[in-house]
Amino acid sequence: MTTVDLPLLPLGRGTDLATERGVECPGDLPAPSDPDLVERVRAAKEALGDRVFVLGHHYQRDEVIRFADVTGDSFKLARDAAARPEAEYIVFCGVHFMAESADILTAPQQMVVLPDLAAGCSMADMARLAQVEDCWDALAGAGIAESVVPITYMNSSADIKAFCGRHGGAVCTSSNADVALEWAFSQRPEATVLFLPDQHLGRNTAVLKLGLGLDDCVVWDPRRPDGGVSAEALAAARMILWKGHCSVHGRFSAEVVDELRATKPGIRILVHPECTHDVVTRADLVGSTEFIIKTIEAAPAGSKWAVGTELNLVQRLAREHPEQEIVFLDRNVCYCSTMNRIDLPHLVWALESLVDGVVVNRVSVDPDTEHHAKIALQRMLDLPGRSHRG
Repeated sequence: MTTVDLPLLPLGRGTDLATERGVECPGDLPAPSDPDLVERVRAAKEALGDRVFVLGHHYQRDEVIRFADVTGDSFKLARDAAARPEAEYIVFCGVHFMAESADILTAPQQMVVLPDLAAGCSMADMARLAQVEDCWDALAGAGIAESVVPITYMNSSADIKAFCGRHGGAVCTSSNADVALEWAFSQRPEATVLFLPDQHLGRNTAVLKLGLGLDDCVVWDPRRPDGGVSAEALAAARMILWKGHCSVHGRFSAEVVDELRATKPGIRILVHPECTHDVVTRADLVGSTEFIIKTIEAAPAGSKWAVGTELNLVQRLAREHPEQEIVFLDRNVCYCSTMNRIDLPHLVWALESLVDGVVVNRVSVDPDTEHHAKIALQRMLDLPGRSHRG
């Protein structure tokens, strides 16, 4: 992640961040790729026609997302891909766990391509299957495993989703985490939830949506013996939070929220629930990526917003809504470094390879993992009364 300290100033109105701030900004992305690459993407897509379906996550670079057939959050995109069975190739401009989810939900004959296999997710990488299995063994040793229901955030690897499927758990998104937790607590008498891999989403949902106390939550640290939690503390907890976080959303601070309120009267704070608890409790509105987008789209002209989510999206919203004042909720330029690995050169290479009949960077989930991950995903889909968008 590349950052640089800058003053908090409005974004957008058709300019890039460095131009807007009047500085040469080492945190900015390179200029969009040359017109030759743009034309090559167009030509490759035209040659492939309906055989290819390009998905673009909201956090992608503008130069890439302009070529997406659909845009959205990770789960929406995976379901959109499943709804296009005629597409032989699914090119996912996002990160690795998203491509895995697309492979799980699409038909066996469809092939999912990730233009750069280095596009991972630091949060998803914070919960490895061997670590989670060690945690489960410790819960069994503490005599509570039978009452624990594992819930994993969509932002997790396929094998963690499959672990939850095997152990009676489910997947959730940031918009239905409260419904998923309510379901989990209803599954067993005196149930405890093991929430993977984002501690902040788990804590914020449990405390702010379900009314649990902070002392009902303990944090399991996979790098410490027995997670750094005593058997007595595990037995008393309602929520066992995995020590994981988003490297972008975890950067936003209560200090900056307070500073903005003091210097910009009338500003509203809009943040993602992956932010830390002290930021979320200071915000005016908290919600998923789709919620953030819809909130800005519906806001009146002249309104002021500080948005706590990935900077590519915040800049895009600012450019699309010049009638509002939109600032990034940080002093630093902070893109998701792994999302930004998908660039035009990688997209050109992936698409032109498909034109030549060569499938590069295919992401494929093995049948056993896929089977149990689908169980956990289906349990989420069966949850009542909430859109499954994160």
